[in-house]
Amino acid sequence: MIEKFNNIFYLIIYLVHFGIVGAYAYQLVFDTKNFLKGRGVDKSATLLTRFGGSFMVATVIMAIYVAFVRSGGLEATWAFFNLIFIINASILVINFYSLKIDKTGINKKTRDDGIYAPLVLTILSAILCYGLADKIYV
Repeated sequence: MIEKFNNIFYLIIYLVHFGIVGAYAYQLVFDTKNFLKGRGVDKSATLLTRFGGSFMVATVIMAIYVAFVRSGGLEATWAFFNLIFIINASILVINFYSLKIDKTGINKKTRDDGIYAPLVLTILSAILCYGLADKIYV
């Protein structure tokens, strides 16, 4: 398993990255009511929240498949890793704009985790793209 990731460091980064995504996916899809309530958002946002969460569920399923099921392991999975990086970076930029510039829908319960979480995920996915380049770009 560790050899698929070159070393334990990249395996841990992979698990942390997709663990965070999985935690958000769980909150968005299965604990939607509490997720929305904690952010001061009306329950009418449930459908759209779960819609967004479904993309995260798909990402986690693909991450499990690539790392633990696929016979080729991480080889030639550059499209997956690059898409994950682009998604994370896009969420970071759009959330920064939404929270700090546009401010539509901001309330007292709005938190900056909408910036910090995608920042961490962008950094982690960049580390993975760089550190696993010899495998994913085969």
